[in-house]
Amino acid sequence: MQLAQQQCVHDDEAKNPIDDDKRQQLMSEQLSNWQFDDKTGAIYRKFKFKNYYHTMAFVNAVAWIANKQAHHPDLEVSYGHCLVRYTTHDAGNSVCMNDLICAAHIDALENNGTFGPNFLDD
Repeated sequence: MQLAQQQCVHDDEAKNPIDDDKRQQLMSEQLSNWQFDDKTGAIYRKFKFKNYYHTMAFVNAVAWIANKQAHHPDLEVSYGHCLVRYTTHDAGNSVCMNDLICAAHIDALENNGTFGPNFLDD
């Protein structure tokens, strides 16, 4: 099943870190624009926009997803970009399925055209 079609779960199993091979597979197949930080154990993606208004609209959409999924990213917001970083603190700052699911929901914003014209290429 596609990550963007899944919902976060909040049981003990959800706190289990995903093994490196499975994380790499899912990221290469479904989250190709996201990267893994070996030092922090987080996945991240930098989204670029043409102005502050579009950046903040994106941040508000990410906040809506985070609240709906009850799983929240770390955000670094600036005039024309937003860095989104996911890791599960309850799992010792490791990547879990909920992190990948939320990343896919954020990517779906771009894919469904909601923010498509406002995303800038890296």
